[in-house]
Amino acid sequence: MSNIALELPDLTSDYPLTEAQVAAFQKDGHILLRGVCSPEEIAAYRPVINAAAYRYNTQTRPMEERDTYGKAFLQIMNLWEVDEAVRRYVLARRFGKIAADLLRVPAVRLYHDQALYKEANGGHTPWHQDQYYWPLDTKGIQAVTLWMPSVDISVEMGALTFATGSHTEGFLGHLQISDESHEEFDQVVKERGYSVTNAAMQAGDATFHAGWLLHSAPGNLSDTTREVMTIIYFADGVRTFQPDNPNRQDDLERWLPGVQPGELASSKLNPVVYQR
Repeated sequence: MSNIALELPDLTSDYPLTEAQVAAFQKDGHILLRGVCSPEEIAAYRPVINAAAYRYNTQTRPMEERDTYGKAFLQIMNLWEVDEAVRRYVLARRFGKIAADLLRVPAVRLYHDQALYKEANGGHTPWHQDQYYWPLDTKGIQAVTLWMPSVDISVEMGALTFATGSHTEGFLGHLQISDESHEEFDQVVKERGYSVTNAAMQAGDATFHAGWLLHSAPGNLSDTTREVMTIIYFADGVRTFQPDNPNRQDDLERWLPGVQPGELASSKLNPVVYQR
């Protein structure tokens, strides 16, 4: 491991959760946890995550030439594979234990990470379900995403917006992130009366949301980039299924290399991050 990585905080200590918090997550499908990283910890990781994100970013088109998805954020995936310093963050025991506690499972594996940087004046993120992309045969809530800003963000900078309780719907259709998904899922949210919530966050706060939860984000109305790192976890023991859309096929090949439909979701890219 490089000297830079070794000098970073190890993030092994526990972040204690109450049973009430776990129950709220199970009921609502999302939770905001304050101070998952201390100001000193996130300040140490921010420059190395930024350096890796911008080094591996491939989006070079000006904003006006992008589609809705492209305007929503810069998306740089699996930085842990290529950067030792980011790996220390992504494989952090603290984060994995929170995920396992919220899912009420004994162990969690990594699915993948992604930096999601919503640029100044960047567009909105349409309503969508993350798990539309994942060929994971989950039962109940067995997959969750950590979403952590490395800068303080206001709602106007693009804070995540959740349709509370919508994860109980399960699969709602083959709709990738798009204008179409925003229109159709916005109608679902309104017709079924889901409460919509978002909140300002400080650097080092984190939200966790279930794979089936409907969520979106407003555009970034500020002149500052919304810097966010996300990590997706799933319960150890989950199996894959035959992909039924092109995105799930792509995900199976990229994030679960060598794994065949029906087999355990366990490849060299899916280490156990936390086990009791």
